[in-house]
Amino acid sequence: MSRPRVEILFFEGCPNHEPARRLVERMAAELRIETEIRLVEVTDAAAAAELRFTGSPTVRVDGVDVEPGAGARREFVLACRIYRREDGVGGQPRESWVHDALMRAAT
Repeated sequence: MSRPRVEILFFEGCPNHEPARRLVERMAAELRIETEIRLVEVTDAAAAAELRFTGSPTVRVDGVDVEPGAGARREFVLACRIYRREDGVGGQPRESWVHDALMRAAT
């Protein structure tokens, strides 16, 4: 198994990146996958465009956003990200997305 690289992109002032980090850590522990987690602060609109930042938090595993279809987005913003989940909307990606992304990257 390879060691997936997880990036959590965020901007200062949005409270959702720490819960996203905890979600990734919990999923990795449950799957027994050792990850390299890197927090990436996005500081301005130019950096958001350069990093293809779709809001805070953006969780990428080996460079791929965990949300299916997110790679097709063309609007990059310095804002909190809203995820559509099984239980409505929230500031975290679906657990199943993180699970699937880690499994794909580890094999």
